[in-house]
Amino acid sequence: MKKSGGAEKKRVRRSSAATQNGSRDPNSDTPPRKQAAQKDLFQLFAEKVRDHKDLVSRWAVLQETRVEYFRGKDFVSFLRNHPELKDILESDRSLEAEDIANALLRKNLLVRCDRVVKTVRPGKKKLSTWPAHLEIFPDQIFSEVDAFFAWTFVKRRPLWQTLLSFFWPVLTLAICLFPVYPHRCKLLILYSCAGVLLLILSLLLLRATAFGACYIILGRRVWFFPNILAEEATLRELFRFWPQKDEEERPKWTTRLFYAVVAVLVILLLRHHAPDEAARARYQKRVSNIIDDVLEWSPRLALSGMMEKQQTVINATEPNDSFAGSPEEAASPSSKVEETYSEQYEAEVIENVEDAEQHKNDDHI
Repeated sequence: MKKSGGAEKKRVRRSSAATQNGSRDPNSDTPPRKQAAQKDLFQLFAEKVRDHKDLVSRWAVLQETRVEYFRGKDFVSFLRNHPELKDILESDRSLEAEDIANALLRKNLLVRCDRVVKTVRPGKKKLSTWPAHLEIFPDQIFSEVDAFFAWTFVKRRPLWQTLLSFFWPVLTLAICLFPVYPHRCKLLILYSCAGVLLLILSLLLLRATAFGACYIILGRRVWFFPNILAEEATLRELFRFWPQKDEEERPKWTTRLFYAVVAVLVILLLRHHAPDEAARARYQKRVSNIIDDVLEWSPRLALSGMMEKQQTVINATEPNDSFAGSPEEAASPSSKVEETYSEQYEAEVIENVEDAEQHKNDDHI
């Protein structure tokens, strides 16, 4: 009897388990691990669209936070030119651009924004195409007319940025170890940095000269390499050569004449106060001496100098043996040091006087 009762209990348990399994959701046949591994298709679509280079976007400040945003009409034209990206959505690939954008808004992958400054600034004909400050729009619905949409998720960092974050400490350590490099490495680094700095300064000078000439002669604001000083710009935008279209009003001829006179006066003033050949030679000598001191420094010279100073201090503080020597001999180390300092001081004074006299003679000439 006991065995039959136990068998009945097992049958009841199995039947109850079978009914529970039969009442499950048919969509739950996928294992839970696979469900966790599957990512939202709209999330994948948003990441793919954001990483695409053809979607024009900019950076702005939204409630004290920097966000990347795009315009509604640019999003529509982007999906029209790249319909293959809709294949990521699988069953929703037939949706229109407006429906896809509304789905992204519902999933909080996008947020609709509006410009903070809604009035035209003085001297301009229309509002800025890409405002620098945004605010959240009340109605979170997609629109193409003067509508901006900001991404709300954190962009994935590419591999090169992760590797670069590890290389920064190595680069910092390499910069700190510059004094102990071999002489040839020092020269290579020095001339490379000087060449890059000269190239940047020359580019900025030519850019400013072209802008001034076009502004004074033609009355147009033309900035070649318009994004060269931009804080947030891609590498492609940074080296874009052709300028943007001038949207501001044309300056008056009196303003252009005033800036032309100011430019001529500045050029004449700089030419009048330009250093002569003697002054240039003195400056070059001083700079070359400083550079030579940096390039010729080495740990061996530093250690040898420290040892010489230590030996001099030891010789100066040693007591005299039984006062056998004369007072002049006992005071010889300090007197030699004082004589050396006095000779160096006299040589520097004579050199400064000669430079001053030469400068005066050059001015009289």
